[in-house]
Amino acid sequence: MSAQKDRWVFSFSFLLFCASSIPTRGSVRLLQELSPQEYFSSLQAGRASLAYFSHNVSPGAQPFLEQIENSAEALQDYGISVVKVNCPKEDVSRYCGKENALRKAYLFRGNMLIREFPTDALFDVNSIVANVLFALLFNEVKYVETLADLQNIENALKGRSNMVFAYVPATGTAEHRAVMEAAFAYGTVHQFVLTTEATLLKDTGNDESDVSSARLLFCHCQQATDLAEPCRRTAMGQTLTMLNIHRHLKLMGAPLVTEVAEDPEKVSTVHLQLGLPLVFILSQKETYEADRRTAEFVAWQLLGKAGVALLSRDLVDLNILLRSNVALKTPDEGVPIKYLVLEDTDEVITLVEDKNKIEQIQEDEEEDEEDEDEKENNNQDIQDDQVVEAVSRDKKRELPLEQILVLTEETFHSALLETARTVVLFYASWEAVSLAVLRSYTEVADHLKGTRGVLLSRVDCWDWPGVCTKENVTQLPTIKIYEKGERSVVYNGMWGIEELTSFIMLSRVSCPLKLATIDEAEGYLRGEFPSELSSYHHTSLLGVFSTATSEAREAFEEAGNILSGHVTMGMYFEDDALALSRKYAVSPPALLLARSGGRSVEGIALSKQSAQDMVRMIRYESLDIFPEITVQNLPRYLQFGKPFLVLFSDGDISQMESKEMLKLAKGRPQQAFVACWLNLRKTPVGRGVLKAYFATMPSLPVLVWVNLHAGGQVFKFPSEQSITEMNILSWLEKLKAGLEIPSSTLSEEDWKPPLPAYDFLQMMETAVPELPLHTSHRRGDTPERHPPESPGGDTAVREEPSQETKAEKVGSPGRDLRGTAPRLAAREKQGKRHSKL
Repeated sequence: MSAQKDRWVFSFSFLLFCASSIPTRGSVRLLQELSPQEYFSSLQAGRASLAYFSHNVSPGAQPFLEQIENSAEALQDYGISVVKVNCPKEDVSRYCGKENALRKAYLFRGNMLIREFPTDALFDVNSIVANVLFALLFNEVKYVETLADLQNIENALKGRSNMVFAYVPATGTAEHRAVMEAAFAYGTVHQFVLTTEATLLKDTGNDESDVSSARLLFCHCQQATDLAEPCRRTAMGQTLTMLNIHRHLKLMGAPLVTEVAEDPEKVSTVHLQLGLPLVFILSQKETYEADRRTAEFVAWQLLGKAGVALLSRDLVDLNILLRSNVALKTPDEGVPIKYLVLEDTDEVITLVEDKNKIEQIQEDEEEDEEDEDEKENNNQDIQDDQVVEAVSRDKKRELPLEQILVLTEETFHSALLETARTVVLFYASWEAVSLAVLRSYTEVADHLKGTRGVLLSRVDCWDWPGVCTKENVTQLPTIKIYEKGERSVVYNGMWGIEELTSFIMLSRVSCPLKLATIDEAEGYLRGEFPSELSSYHHTSLLGVFSTATSEAREAFEEAGNILSGHVTMGMYFEDDALALSRKYAVSPPALLLARSGGRSVEGIALSKQSAQDMVRMIRYESLDIFPEITVQNLPRYLQFGKPFLVLFSDGDISQMESKEMLKLAKGRPQQAFVACWLNLRKTPVGRGVLKAYFATMPSLPVLVWVNLHAGGQVFKFPSEQSITEMNILSWLEKLKAGLEIPSSTLSEEDWKPPLPAYDFLQMMETAVPELPLHTSHRRGDTPERHPPESPGGDTAVREEPSQETKAEKVGSPGRDLRGTAPRLAAREKQGKRHSKL
């Protein structure tokens, strides 16, 4: 049955119920005229009657008798008869004998007198019906004068029944009659409370300043259990008529939120039957609990104005836009359901309260679609942000997110406890950089598929701001690794797939890893132990401590916790630690640093250093002596502020060149510059660098000296000379003496990003501050290496406190639409502004 048909059937039935309360002129005379004897003998137990005793009808009583006669039909609907008792002249009984008794009307139940009414109080049909029903329902309808009386009734009803509280400026009015008629019909379901005290209406929190109009509040006491809190109240917005009260109580009795598992076009609820719209909150399985709370919040705000239903996309196949999160169904026949994209619950409420808002939202969506189409047709080259360009270009490519668990406010903490290590990506699904990182993250998840003890997950901070606030996420995107939901490590490295994968895999191993035997320690230096890291290229650092070096050992352990995920650190402090340290010509406490699978082991003495000093020293010592420069590792070397000696090569450098450059890097002059090489095939941006250095592209390989931090002069090693340690040292001496002419000089203009938001190098420098001076002692004739000195601590990896020690919980607002496409409208708007930041 259609909603329109249901509404007609309901309205017709209700009109039949109420039709008898409408006086009809020309109907059969219902006012009985009896003698006193006939009247009292006709009284029946339990039946009510209203009687007026009179010797003869004076002209002044004629209007009253007309009103009594007009009310007879209305009172008959409630089983109340109306009688005019004609008193004989000689009758001097209680009701006929006294003059003042003849100016009153009497209400009997059986032969028991219930109430006497002065005739001037019964001035029309409304006053007669209202006062008579009020008297009969005296025990069912409580009259209160003070707030304390009202609160006592509320407290008695909490957890048991609901209350209908009505304020009328005076008794005997049409509104009073409507309340009494409603109480007669619903008094067994709800507790009715009446007052005429205007101050009591204000005490209940009613915002209306006009107390000349009647008010009705439905108090939801059945759901309340706390005696200290008042019952939630829903005011009736319409005037107090029997029809409106019946309609309001019908709405209050309907389910707060209806869960729908069928086509919305076929859904019919009491709200639609009563001519009100129905709002659908679109949900999905992953966000059901939050969407349910959102729907309940909206339902309370719209109670009495519209119905709210929760529609699951998982159960109903809807041919609508994925970004739609709200639907509106009106009671009008033939009007299609409108699917909309709204930002928050305030817009949903405005949508219902302001009908013009629907047209405005639809116009905005059409404009957005036109803008999107226009943007699609534009040349992608005009994008000023390469990240936005890449995301925009590939936005229609669906990401394989099956391997990444979606976490919500409800599932976050339980998920952290289920796996030994949980990797969490905190991101915003409308923001370009977040989407670019999410793309890399999916490839990492595919690469680590099946890895035991590692779970990859994600939290959309746009949907769950409370989770991200509690986890101290201050920038997006952010990656954290949690160990059994307790200690967490923040990743501050590059967003490449290789870097992310390495960080996650290194985080699986304890840092530092405690080794039990010399064989384990030797295997660790060779990269064979632990076995899960044998396939990853990394530098192994082994701390060797005696029983007398506990302070240095504790600092080393703390440094390992900070550097977890970035380096592999082992620790050996058994009784034979001295034998191991002697093998590498160092004394405990010492650091053994193994490169290239243990083929080269360097011994470094550890002094009484703090954990932060050790972190900076370990970071510096972990760097390659003669590194291949890439986009990813360039910031690590730029931070030293040294000149660069770069060998540019079209592919891998020759073994002879590598050997000579490595000898140079290990030599004494290496303290003054960074010796490195750049493979133009792997890092094609190097070609642009060479074009900035020289007018024409030089022949490769080419060795270049450039000081980016002072002067910007670029010197080219003579191409006719072979690249050997001696030739290079000789050339460097000429540079120092000023005997060489620079090939070019870079502009003194700062190479700054167009806006601060794009200064990614500065962000990395903030995350990884410069390193302090220290003294290292190597085996044999290996000279010293001195990193530059810088105050302050290392913050590249921050260890987060456990869940129990974090700041108090910050709850989410609960008003964001978090369904299938939560707040997509806002994301698109912000995304469009990204290029204008």
